[in-house]
Amino acid sequence: MSAPAAEPKARGTWLRIVLWGLAYAVIGFVTAALARDAATGQVRLVWRWAAWLLSAVVFAAQILPERSRGPSPAWTAWRAALAVAVGGFLLAVSATVHALSAGRARPVPQLIALVAWPVLLAIPAFLVAWAVAAVLARKARG
Repeated sequence: MSAPAAEPKARGTWLRIVLWGLAYAVIGFVTAALARDAATGQVRLVWRWAAWLLSAVVFAAQILPERSRGPSPAWTAWRAALAVAVGGFLLAVSATVHALSAGRARPVPQLIALVAWPVLLAIPAFLVAWAVAAVLARKARG
């Protein structure tokens, strides 16, 4: 009897993960385009910092409500890391498409990036989200 009720919840979880991942990718796409069009190196640096800041805001906005949905800080961190991995994968796909369209694609590095970017982004995201969720859970208990 509980399987039908669990299915929409699981779908909702995956939908949230994908939407958060899209948010990270959009931040990356927009700030990269703005940095590319910047007149000076200093303005490019500002756009890069803006990407980090906006991503941190999205990360916090994801962790805060997710911690009440999951059974543990590790579960919250897992979902946050998956969203970051989705965003990293979308950025790697975009970089691959851009390289192909510019005639600069090298197949092996491009294929490695499709795996490496999500993994290299998700690992620190998991660790940070786990620490934040654990601290928040401890504060909520006591």
